[in-house]
Amino acid sequence: MSAPERIPPRSVTTAELLAEGELSVRGRIREASNAVLLCDVTYEGQKASCVYKPVAGERPLWDFPDGNLAQREAAAYEVSEATGWGLVPTTILRDGPYGEGMCQLWIDQVSEGAELLALVDGEEPGEGWKAVGFAEVGEGRTALLVHADDERLRRLAVLDVVINNGDRKGGHLLPAPEGRLFGIDHGVTFNAENKLRTLLWGWAGEKLTPEAVEVLERLRGALDGTLGVRLGELITVAELDATRARVAGLLASGRHPQPSGDWPAIPWPPV
Repeated sequence: MSAPERIPPRSVTTAELLAEGELSVRGRIREASNAVLLCDVTYEGQKASCVYKPVAGERPLWDFPDGNLAQREAAAYEVSEATGWGLVPTTILRDGPYGEGMCQLWIDQVSEGAELLALVDGEEPGEGWKAVGFAEVGEGRTALLVHADDERLRRLAVLDVVINNGDRKGGHLLPAPEGRLFGIDHGVTFNAENKLRTLLWGWAGEKLTPEAVEVLERLRGALDGTLGVRLGELITVAELDATRARVAGLLASGRHPQPSGDWPAIPWPPV
């Protein structure tokens, strides 16, 4: 009698693992202003680390009265996936030990060759860098804040305009293995009013790359299709309409936007 055929284990996607797996809380990330829990998630023999942000641990925001941080984090991931750039770690909404919340794959950062921001003396950024603006560094001194002239950051700058990111700080940039770069902490996004605050102003006023234009055209179609349906479950009708308008505005201008001057363009603290 021949031995029974061995059926190989089913491959579980990261989204399945996060959505269906058992969450075990390892501890709290105390630097965060809202409840952020580091967890292990296990499903069908696979295990990963993740971040779980329960809605119950969110602080209310007067200028974001609709929805919650977790929904907007999930919406940012959906838009990132629709671009094809994969700039946001896998993020889903699910029930957890402290109720519904956002669950996001933990990203291990790399440090070697990962310098993305710097403060430099002088008025010019230098080769390979883009100027953001001058910053106080103490004792009455100022320095020029710069970010790397990096195509990954440029893609993220476009994504931030689309999702209307009000808090793109340096600490929200995660260089990852294999040359990947991720952006995290997208809870203050998708407002119907312009809230863009970012460290990635280095391309302000410059023409969008052909790649970005192609992605935005594809995104415009997706917002009128399945992506729009999905976002409609996460943000308000007014916020969805404003997202469509931002994409249309980028395509009409063909350029990266410039700070409006109506409010601080750089988040504080910047890191």
